[in-house]
Parts: sequence; structure tokens; C-alpha cells
Amino acid sequence: MKIALIGQKAIPAKNGGVDRHVESLAFFLAKNKDLKVISYNRRPYLKNIVKEWEGVQIVSLPFINTKNLAAISQGFLATLDALVKKVDIIHYHGIGPCLLAWIPKLLRPKTKVIATLHSFDYGNEKWGVFAKSMLKLGEKIMVKYADEIIVLTALMRDYLYQKHGRDSIIIPNGALVQEAHDFSILDNLGLEKGKYIISVSRLIKLKGIQYLIKVFKKLKSTNLIAAEMKLVIVGEGEYGEELKKLAGADKDIIFSGNHSGANLAALYAGAGLFVQSSETEGLSISMLEAMAYGLPILASDISANREAGANTAYYFQTKDEEDLALKLERILKRNDEAKDMGQRAKVRAMEVFNWEDVSQRILKLYQNSLEKF
Repeated sequence: MKIALIGQKAIPAKNGGVDRHVESLAFFLAKNKDLKVISYNRRPYLKNIVKEWEGVQIVSLPFINTKNLAAISQGFLATLDALVKKVDIIHYHGIGPCLLAWIPKLLRPKTKVIATLHSFDYGNEKWGVFAKSMLKLGEKIMVKYADEIIVLTALMRDYLYQKHGRDSIIIPNGALVQEAHDFSILDNLGLEKGKYIISVSRLIKLKGIQYLIKVFKKLKSTNLIAAEMKLVIVGEGEYGEELKKLAGADKDIIFSGNHSGANLAALYAGAGLFVQSSETEGLSISMLEAMAYGLPILASDISANREAGANTAYYFQTKDEEDLALKLERILKRNDEAKDMGQRAKVRAMEVFNWEDVSQRILKLYQNSLEKF
């Protein structure tokens, strides 16, 4: 079976939930020697252009480097290349790339189209009116032309059925854990194990990191959390400069930039608490990873976070700084209880969000779709 993955910026992933999802999916699929997995990268999104990664064929294609055209321009070339290569499966990731889902049906009907709905991207304030309309159109094309639709949560499944009358299958994100051996990144950032709060995400407004920064500064100034406690924000994005202005000269708030591999593993493993403060999510990979590392979790009470953490995480009212401050202070003062919650979260992550199991479910979906006429 030959599989094309389209919609990610690049793998190995620098950041972003879609990229990390595709990276993990490709990694586990490529372990099956009967599969040929092709991942399409934007060129030159990564500094070094590679043609192969962990058994995955990497095809780097040019794109129009503007906010509105980057994904669709590269996705169009990727779709054509995949059809020339006569792949069996084209798997689109995100509703934007699904604008192209009709092309395989027109040019090579034998190719099966699978789509994963990662999030409702048109809710992001960064998109203008035209871009939002195109994303909504991508959603309509997805439900019309995709042979199978994967969603991450029950909320997404219910939405597609109620809005479009389209069935879908829930296959969640997974947590890919790398054992931490080298903790030199902590020394480089001036961190001590257990004495920092970590947030991992793209730095965009909808991630709600602005609430976390304001609450952290307030609690530190009033001595309601320990003086040695720090806040580490891992990631990059268009809202980064605004967040840095909000943090000001506070040396206890550290913007570490993007990290992956051993460095990210060490940052997770050394943290005392993970905070997921998003206003909206598909299903947060960083939250699942933090659970898998056994970290206590404090998350906004949106449905996707509750579906991820269930009764193994703490929650605060979304966008409510007072409730966030109350919950954060309480968790940090109940260290033993928080550690127990972290271990429960780890068990849940391994049982429900194991990437090896997730990838096998997706492979089974591919196989079933090919058996249909």
C-alpha cells in the first residue's frame, strides 16, 4: 500500500499539532515494511532538506509564502505528485487542504481520500473573511468527497453529523514519549527539576497563554506561589512578541522557543506542572504528552481537554483568570495529591492515547476503505 500524507508543514516536526500528529503517524506506519509512506514537506520550511526520515519518503515542494496561500499552494502540488505516483491513499490533514479533495476523485477515482479533522480552523482570529470562507468551503468539500473522515473527539463527530449529516470515526491523537536522559537543557535555561510550570504550544492568541502569564505574575507578586517557581513557555508563533511584552522583564518567565526530541523530553520530565490554557482545541497533543510523562495537568474546561484528561486532570473555567489563579495556587500547595493525579493521567495516556494503537486503527481504516468499491 502506498500512502501520501498532505497538509503538514514538515516532518520531522518543528511545532504545531498537525505536524506532530503526522510525524508520529508516519513513524509508526513506516515500521510496516508492506507500506510505502510519503510525507509532503514545504520547501524550505526546514533548514535541511531530507529525502528520507525513519523509513518515510520525504518530498519537499515549493509553496507561495503568504499566510493565505502557503498551505493550499503546496497541497495542490503534493496532490498532483501523489496522483502521478499512483498512491492508494491520499490522507489530507486539516480542512484547508481538503479544498483539494475533489481532485483525486476527478483524476484518479481509484485513489481513496481520507481526511482528518484536526480543528475548526476558521475560529482562529488570524484568518480574514476570505480565508475563513475558504476553510468553511474546505469542510464542505471534505464531507462530500472524502471516502472516510477521522475526527479526534466526540464533539467533532456530533458536529459533522448534525451539520452535514456525515458519519465519521473517532481516532484520537496519541502521545509519543521519549525517555529523558540528558537534562542539560534545564541547566541552559536555569531551571531546576520540579520547580517550573510548563506550557507547550504554538504561540497564537487562542492558546490562552496570555491568561497564564498574567496569573503567574500576580501569584508571584503576592507570594502565593514559591519564589523559586518559574514558568516555561515552549513554542513559537505569531503571537509570541505580544506575549513577551506581557511578560515584560520578569526573569521567571522563560520563552524557550521550539524544542523537540531529547530537549522536549527533558523539559516535560523535569516540570512540576503542565498548564493547557487554550480557548479552543482539537485534541491537544502536548496535553496528551504531558499526561504520558506523569505530570499533573491543569487545563481549561473546554470539551476537548475534558475528553483528553477525563478525571485525571484539574480544570479551570476557560478565560477566567481568577479561577485559573485559584486552581493554580491550590495545586501547587497540594504537591502529593497533584503527583497522584499525574500518575493517573499517565495510565490514561498509555491506555487510551497510545500512538502505536492509534496508528494501527488508522491503518485498518485505510485497508477497509480500499476494500470498498
